[in-house]
Amino acid sequence: VALANGLGVAKNEAEAAKWFRKAAEQGYASAQHCLGMALTNGRGVAKNEVEAVKWYRKAAGQEFAGAQCNLGVALMNGEGVAKNEAGAAKWFR
Repeated sequence: VALANGLGVAKNEAEAAKWFRKAAEQGYASAQHCLGMALTNGRGVAKNEVEAVKWYRKAAGQEFAGAQCNLGVALMNGEGVAKNEAGAAKWFR
């Protein structure tokens, strides 16, 4: 997060995304969520909403609230996944 936002170090979104991915692959929900956000917005990595949804799902499954919200938004708007308002509502509750 420090690298992504330049907190105490030079801002480097690509390096931040690399470390988010390493931690996400080890199952850390916060990193999965951060990687999903990077992929959604194309910050440090190529924009890829389909892959972002994959990481939001993993973090949401661990009850990470931010990922649950972002997954709901993706489902509601059909971003990276087929539009599914009923599925979105599940994650907003």
